[in-house]
Amino acid sequence: MSLRPEPSDRLTAFGNQLVDVHLYLREELARLRADVAAHLTSGGERPRELRAHCLAFCSALTRHHTAEDEGVFPTLARRHPELRPVLDELSRDHEQVTELLRAVRKLVDGLGAGPEPDPAEVRRISGELDGLVALLESHFTYEERKLVAALNALDGSEGARDAGFEDFALRDLTQP
Repeated sequence: MSLRPEPSDRLTAFGNQLVDVHLYLREELARLRADVAAHLTSGGERPRELRAHCLAFCSALTRHHTAEDEGVFPTLARRHPELRPVLDELSRDHEQVTELLRAVRKLVDGLGAGPEPDPAEVRRISGELDGLVALLESHFTYEERKLVAALNALDGSEGARDAGFEDFALRDLTQP
């Protein structure tokens, strides 16, 4: 039994794309968290890859949320006005996520290059990443529960192709 409602047209399975992009972002956040943990436990110089991975994750998540706020949510609000309170709540989550991403980026940029990680630094970055993981998991689960069916019901007439749905799906990152 599938948890995702099947769309009427496979080309407009926007709800399924939402689930797929959330899976991708969850995996990338888990990898980032593991990379940071490895650095914090081993000390040494901060690898360039860690900073690049952090920037790539933050950029992908920001693109996805910007596309939702500027295109997807307004389209859904027009088509499904009953979803406006949900969409407003999700947009507020996006603001909180943005603040957490700034804090994580700042902490990753400031990771020391000494032989031993600073215990206070370890606690700060671990705490910020834990907060980000918790908020995103709650946000993604709620968004999927509330929006997948409405997104899968959209057809091309809602202007989805012109409303940021391409960045919403992060196709350049999630498609082979």
